Amino acid sequence: MKQVTDVLRGPDYLKEGWQVIRQPGLRRFVIIPLIANLLLFAALIGWGIQQFNLLMARLMPQLPDWAAFVEWLLWPMFALVVLLLLFFGFSVLANIIASPFYGFLAEKIAEQERNEVSPQTGWKDVIAVIPHSVGRELRKLAYYLPRMAALLLLSLIPVVNLIASPLLLAFGVWMMAVQYVDYQADNDKVGFPDMLRWMQTRRSLSLGFGLPVYVGMLIPLVNLLIMPAAVAGSTLLWVRERQQRDS
Repeated sequence: MKQVTDVLRGPDYLKEGWQVIRQPGLRRFVIIPLIANLLLFAALIGWGIQQFNLLMARLMPQLPDWAAFVEWLLWPMFALVVLLLLFFGFSVLANIIASPFYGFLAEKIAEQERNEVSPQTGWKDVIAVIPHSVGRELRKLAYYLPRMAALLLLSLIPVVNLIASPLLLAFGVWMMAVQYVDYQADNDKVGFPDMLRWMQTRRSLSLGFGLPVYVGMLIPLVNLLIMPAAVAGSTLLWVRERQQRDS
């Protein structure tokens, strides 16, 4: 029963995170990466359309006139491929670009939750943490990519895919929680393996939080707003659940 309750509590943290990031003192840690990621999003879409048009320009002259309808069939397929590439490729790049800002966003929210006060954060502070932030993002990729690749391969094997496909979805949901909980865990000097062990003791809560994040990340443009809300929500989850353990 507790596991069901924890799963249901997970989305509440994301909802509260959305409310928190709208506070005036936190907006700059949301708006700056949002603008950067919007530019990245537009660049990726523009590049994808350009490449598709080049492909069609080469392909269509080789087809007979009666096969012109193929172009209309390829566009939906192209849109699906773009959606998948944006989910995997854009999410990775966007989190790397935004990681220094999201680290400070998590820190400020944790300070509010703990009634702590820190000095004003400036551009020098953001620039100084870039190497560490990017390194931590690469650490998450090192954890994510081999496991995702193995599950993808297993999902192609008949019969085995009956088990592998649900596991693939569950792992994607799990990674959404890992991705965002890690920001404040890193601020608190908790190593990545230790953070994973802590999350495993709260697997139901983590999956309950990760599921709405996963769904939101599948929706273009909505995913840009989901990311800072997930940072805020996961920070509240991390701080409050650890305080409950210590109390």
